[in-house]
Amino acid sequence: MSNTETRPAEMLCGSPAERDRTGAEAPVEVLTPRDVPLGGPRAMTVRRTLPQRARTLIGAWCFADHYGPDDVAHSGGMDVAPHPHTGLQTVSWLFGGEIEHRDSLGSHALVRPGELNLMTGGHGIAHTEVSTPRTTVLHGVQLWVALPEEHRHTARDFQHHVPEPVRLDGAVLRVFLGSLAGAVSPVRTFTPLLGAEIVLEPHATLTLAVDAGFEHGVLVDEGDVRVGGTPLRPAELGYVPDGCGTLDLANASDGPARVVLLGGPPFGEEIVMWWNFIGRTHDDIVEAREDWEKATERFGAVHGYPGERLPAPVLPNATLSPRGNPPRP
Repeated sequence: MSNTETRPAEMLCGSPAERDRTGAEAPVEVLTPRDVPLGGPRAMTVRRTLPQRARTLIGAWCFADHYGPDDVAHSGGMDVAPHPHTGLQTVSWLFGGEIEHRDSLGSHALVRPGELNLMTGGHGIAHTEVSTPRTTVLHGVQLWVALPEEHRHTARDFQHHVPEPVRLDGAVLRVFLGSLAGAVSPVRTFTPLLGAEIVLEPHATLTLAVDAGFEHGVLVDEGDVRVGGTPLRPAELGYVPDGCGTLDLANASDGPARVVLLGGPPFGEEIVMWWNFIGRTHDDIVEAREDWEKATERFGAVHGYPGERLPAPVLPNATLSPRGNPPRP
């Protein structure tokens, strides 16, 4: 998905970390979302929890949009024209609906619930995303992964994977990246990562063994979820620092609860994120924008979309600065 804000900021604005509902210091850092409209007057609105001022990354995960369930008859669905990416991988994961993906590598694939589409931008790629005519409700997440310096100019790539469900007592997991609960994803990444959908039965509790070298984020889609005793509302993301070898999840709802679990070792590099580009300096972004506007071979061409490319927004009248996570106390 494109970050199609008409005036994209250097993507660090958002709510600070909250304390828990009692006012005491929360054991889990709670990141609240901000609403971002994508496109024109009938455009979808997404709830963005990464990046924000309190936290730029969780592992190499640097961008998290949560959307729906949207009635396509009202919202118009998704129709994102050809747009570029650099320095990242995009992760598309749906709970409902269907999206048609085309890219300048020549990939033409459908994104369906429970199926992973991962696209590598690297030095440059362009793609489109359009909800299909049979989609009535659109619901899912769009996630980005920052590529480390040594790989951020890698060749464009596209991978598709359908993870098998893992059934535990009171929960069902689908591990689309990394490994968890004995399931291992074959999808290639450039840093160690964890990505999984977890559906908890009503009033179920679950303790997962996780990599203590990873920091984790729990993004709530639906349900009254507690992470390590800290309550999270739908669309909130709970951050758990590295050093924890287990993760406790609980569903206090009378119905099922669903979360997306993200993880990875702390990303030691600072990045510059602007529009759909990730670089290390202001000049990286300027160069990528110019290459897109000049339609150079860097991004290639997307065939089969009945419309024009998205133009790049105007850069701000300030130097974009690299940022990482705030230092630990």
